[in-house]
Amino acid sequence: MLRAALALLALLTLAGCGAEPVWAPDHEVEAARYVHDGPNTITLFTVINNRSDAGAHSGLMINDSERIMFDPAGTWQHPRIPERNDVHFGITPRIVNFYIDYHARETFRVVEQTVVVSPGVADLVARRVKAYGAVPKAQCARSVSDILRGVPGFESIGSTWYPNRLMEDFGRLPGVTSRIIYDEDADKNHGVLLVQAGESPI
Repeated sequence: MLRAALALLALLTLAGCGAEPVWAPDHEVEAARYVHDGPNTITLFTVINNRSDAGAHSGLMINDSERIMFDPAGTWQHPRIPERNDVHFGITPRIVNFYIDYHARETFRVVEQTVVVSPGVADLVARRVKAYGAVPKAQCARSVSDILRGVPGFESIGSTWYPNRLMEDFGRLPGVTSRIIYDEDADKNHGVLLVQAGESPI
């Protein structure tokens, strides 16, 4: 048990060297700003391996006074979407689809879970992700769970390193809705199939 814990700690320590600060200039962030015509929401994206069912990645979208995407330690990017330390700006519906389609493929599915929140809660989460800083590799779920813990309505979210555990906690929030996105195209990686999942994450 101790040996396994030390091995995990060593792996995470090595992975922690991968955080790369990025800071887009003000004019790019302002030009990309997108206000979504909808309620204030928090959306958790979980990427799951179709072969092992292991969680591979966590991302968080916040619809506040503008819609932003927190993609901690992620590889997703777009040439017209400015980034500041894993926070991406200008998240239009088309960009959301691009984000999902980037992750969904023959070997991975994406679980999208959304909960409606008050403007104050959305603003608090947005401020937390903007202040969090660049996230080291392998710490996506840890950073998202740290951000949500203590936020009104999200007290049941536990601190975790594991995307599936975070997804399960998020799925128990009152009023959460979810869907599963599959993409069977392994090469072009586009054209998603949406599967409505009610309140069940998978």
